[in-house]
Amino acid sequence: MDYKKLNVWKESIELVKLIYQVTAIFPNDERYGLITQLRRASVSIPSNT
Repeated sequence: MDYKKLNVWKESIELVKLIYQVTAIFPNDERYGLITQLRRASVSIPSNT
Protein backbone atom coordinates (compact mmCIF):
# COMPACT_ATOMS: atom_id res chain seq x y z
CA MET A 1 0.00 0.00 0.00
CA ASP A 2 1.23 3.46 -0.91
CA TYR A 3 1.77 5.50 2.26
CA LYS A 4 0.53 8.65 0.52
CA LYS A 5 -2.94 7.10 0.35
CA LEU A 6 -3.13 6.62 4.12
CA ASN A 7 -5.43 9.05 5.93
CA VAL A 8 -2.98 9.37 8.80
CA TRP A 9 -0.26 10.52 6.39
CA LYS A 10 -2.58 13.02 4.68
CA GLU A 11 -3.70 14.46 8.00
CA SER A 12 -0.13 14.71 9.26
CA ILE A 13 0.81 16.73 6.16
CA GLU A 14 -2.07 19.09 6.93
CA LEU A 15 -0.75 19.40 10.48
CA VAL A 16 2.70 20.35 9.15
CA LYS A 17 1.14 23.07 7.00
CA LEU A 18 -0.84 24.38 9.97
CA ILE A 19 2.21 24.40 12.25
CA TYR A 20 4.19 26.38 9.65
CA GLN A 21 1.35 28.91 9.32
CA VAL A 22 0.95 29.34 13.06
CA THR A 23 4.66 29.59 13.81
CA ALA A 24 5.09 32.21 11.07
CA ILE A 25 3.39 34.74 13.36
CA PHE A 26 5.45 33.86 16.45
CA PRO A 27 7.85 36.50 17.78
CA ASN A 28 11.30 36.52 16.17
CA ASP A 29 12.98 35.74 19.48
CA GLU A 30 11.39 32.27 19.27
CA ARG A 31 12.90 31.61 15.84
CA TYR A 32 15.68 29.32 17.08
CA GLY A 33 13.78 27.87 20.01
CA LEU A 34 10.13 27.01 20.00
CA ILE A 35 9.54 27.58 16.27
CA THR A 36 12.21 25.18 15.08
CA GLN A 37 11.25 22.60 17.70
CA LEU A 38 7.58 22.65 16.66
CA ARG A 39 8.42 22.52 12.97
CA ARG A 40 10.89 19.65 13.31
CA ALA A 41 8.46 17.69 15.48
CA SER A 42 5.61 18.17 13.02
CA VAL A 43 7.74 17.13 10.03
CA SER A 44 8.80 13.96 11.84
CA ILE A 45 5.19 12.71 12.00
CA PRO A 46 4.65 12.10 8.26
CA SER A 47 8.28 11.08 7.92
CA ASN A 48 7.73 8.18 10.31
CA THR A 49 4.27 7.12 9.17
